[in-house]
Amino acid sequence: MGDTDIVPLVHDATDITAAWCDAALRPRLGGARVVAARTDPVGTGQVADTVRIHLEYDPPGAGPATLVAKVPSADETSREGAAATRTYEIEASFYRDLAAALPVRTPECWYAAHDAATNAYTVVLEDVAPAVQGDQMHGCSLEDIGAAVDELVLLHGPRWDDPALRQLAWLDRATPDSPDAMAALITWAYESFREHYVGRLEPATVELADRFIPRIGDYVRHRPEPWTVVHGDFRADNLLFGGPRVVVVDWQTVTLGPGPSDLAYLLGASLLPDVRRAEERGLVARYVAGLRGLGVTVDEGEVWDAYRGFAFGGLVMAIVAQALVRRTDRGDEMFITMADRHSRQALELDSESLLP
Repeated sequence: MGDTDIVPLVHDATDITAAWCDAALRPRLGGARVVAARTDPVGTGQVADTVRIHLEYDPPGAGPATLVAKVPSADETSREGAAATRTYEIEASFYRDLAAALPVRTPECWYAAHDAATNAYTVVLEDVAPAVQGDQMHGCSLEDIGAAVDELVLLHGPRWDDPALRQLAWLDRATPDSPDAMAALITWAYESFREHYVGRLEPATVELADRFIPRIGDYVRHRPEPWTVVHGDFRADNLLFGGPRVVVVDWQTVTLGPGPSDLAYLLGASLLPDVRRAEERGLVARYVAGLRGLGVTVDEGEVWDAYRGFAFGGLVMAIVAQALVRRTDRGDEMFITMADRHSRQALELDSESLLP
């Protein structure tokens, strides 16, 4: 995918030039050269910036006409948040070390690099247009979410309870101090979350969060095994629909953990509450059947209880993310929607009764 000793580091979108593309893509082009490149912004990501690269080659047609690159955010707050949570390192490492070995549909990676000293990073990916980003605020169709559950099975099932995953230090990031550090981060972020959103949230959300945050240390320590590769932000805005399969993007939070945490996050964030309430049992059963089809032994009752217990995951993400990225109107709306939907999910599933 390229050599970081030869390919210049990427600090922002202006570094994606024809010369840079020629150096980064050369190992994949069989002697052809990139002779021209231009970029335009795409997507709504808040942690990193994304651009579409329009490419010309010598000889013509030697490579794809367009690729998509993710680069460090132009916003200082987002870059600092990415450094604190290692998101750039994690995404580049996922595409470099793991993506090609998993059957979940991800964009083909053409180049991936991260520099620990400067936090410069880039991943250059297949352009899967005309597939389009899901719209979590308006809610997805049941058909689309069912297809997303099928991809979740293909992420979790093949490496379910695989001890070899613990050899990837960027993936198995747990240390004895990790739960305390995470609990402290969430508690700190909740102050700004409450300050900015308390008047715009459903009262039941605030009441639940006020009860939940004092127990956050026990919650973050509760990571029951078996573990697998979990996306960590598996929701409609990170899924591309419209092609033969759902394409999963934004691997900046991938880690080791319990698979049902991704499932609870997907359904709570991406379905309207009434649809989620009516359909979640069937979608959990679909997930269990998919795992069993891959030879994974799981108990549906245990998966259901884990799904209930991890309904808090989207509330936690909304609390933390709003404190680590640049504030935008769309971002605020998204965080409020996430918090309200996941709080309703947790309340309806009596998830508090499952807290350690």
